[in-house]
Amino acid sequence: MKKLFVLAAIIAAPGLAIADEIDPEVVAQIEAKLAQMECQMDPDDIEVEDDGYELDDVICKGGHQFDIELDSDLNEIGRRAE
Repeated sequence: MKKLFVLAAIIAAPGLAIADEIDPEVVAQIEAKLAQMECQMDPDDIEVEDDGYELDDVICKGGHQFDIELDSDLNEIGRRAE
């Protein structure tokens, strides 16, 4: 029975990844915004939230690392130092 649940999770996992994919145009807009802020990140670390996006492990000028929250219009609404 336990093996059945593991198999079901493995089969369902690729479908979950597709649901979380972000429009490449939005990724480009986020990357452009970060460049203006003198920051960069791996696009794979962009997470879709109910009300916008969370950017994990953003590295900014001077080597500072943050998690940044953006609203659905890509306005910064929060920042936490890591």
